[in-house]
Amino acid sequence: MKALVIGGGGEGIGRAITRAFGAAGASVAVADISAARAGEAAGELGKGGLALSGDVRSRADVDGFVQHTVSSFGRLDTLVTVVGGQVAFVPAVKLHEMTDEDWDLAYEMNLRYVARAARAAIRAFLAQGGGGSIVSVGSVAGIMAAPEQAAYGAAKAGLASLARTVAAEYAADGIRMNIVACGAIATSVANTGQAADDVPEIPMRRLGLPADAAAAAVYLASPASSYVTGQTLAVDGGVTVRGPFPD
Repeated sequence: MKALVIGGGGEGIGRAITRAFGAAGASVAVADISAARAGEAAGELGKGGLALSGDVRSRADVDGFVQHTVSSFGRLDTLVTVVGGQVAFVPAVKLHEMTDEDWDLAYEMNLRYVARAARAAIRAFLAQGGGGSIVSVGSVAGIMAAPEQAAYGAAKAGLASLARTVAAEYAADGIRMNIVACGAIATSVANTGQAADDVPEIPMRRLGLPADAAAAAVYLASPASSYVTGQTLAVDGGVTVRGPFPD
């Protein structure tokens, strides 16, 4: 498998996905805004790693990620988009307090660049033949209410709609798109301040691990899920199916 992981250089979910794809035998192009992080992550994969750096807000950079992957590996089989979030980019505030500028940035970092990357990957898939898979890291905020994260939740809901449309338009070409909707994952960005195994609000009573999200991404990219497309897989410890009353 020849894969491009956008946002796979830093620690957390992206780095776990990069490592998991490498462990599954894939050659992985790691794209990150930090050339140093991309180089470190790609270096862990040896000859199967390729480091790319650029800004997902730049159409030229996003197109370049796909083009460099194809030219280096000979083809692209899987695109994984990881970059996203709200608190890393804009304040967590109620809707009436959010500025247009913050809304636009949250949209840009969670949905617009994914559409750009998907377009570029689909063009590559169609040109080379044989289909391909797109996996985007989403959030349960796109399924549930997202207090103080309205822009983030709306963008993540948009990811699910995008995946459904890609599925409907390109299934006959062997091109699939699915979403990994993460719940609370223990990462440095999340900074939950809670022990990973002591979270009573989550039915499984623990935070998720980056490896949990990575395993789902590998599954959705692999032939094991060849009949799955346009779906959202919640990796959330049961949060989205939890009842309204405490135990």
